[in-house]
Amino acid sequence: MSYVLPDYEQKIVAPEQLLAHASRLARPLVFTNGCFDILHRGHTTYLAQARALGAALVVALNTDASVKRLGKGDDRPINPLENRLAVMAALQAVDLVTWFDEDTPLQRILQLRPEVLVKGGDWVPEQIVGASEVRGWGGQVHSIPFLYQTSTTATLARIRQR
Repeated sequence: MSYVLPDYEQKIVAPEQLLAHASRLARPLVFTNGCFDILHRGHTTYLAQARALGAALVVALNTDASVKRLGKGDDRPINPLENRLAVMAALQAVDLVTWFDEDTPLQRILQLRPEVLVKGGDWVPEQIVGASEVRGWGGQVHSIPFLYQTSTTATLARIRQR
């Protein structure tokens, strides 16, 4: 018996193909980014809220090397990029998933020109990478407050204590 990849994996798009795929999405386009290493309730709630701000949501994930440069710990990410991409693509709120190897997602933001740029409540809008550019072309920037006090770092700490 042969198996085929799930349909949702078609939402995973290489950076060089992103613009072509995103051009087929409804507007306004919402963009967010992050590591999304161990997906938890805070992530899924945040992504659903981000998606509700527009007609389509594109998520850019840090590559493994980019995560390591963020200083989240020597063993991070726990899940490699290809696994994080697949889990993200499986979420209903997400329309496309891509990645970036740079320290920030600015190149993806400039490439896509989203109407809405979103980050979590730990970011003030003025400090969100790409905020001035998105506002410059008439877009909006949102910092979505956390509804649940969850984090991958805290989850890993609890696991390690046991």
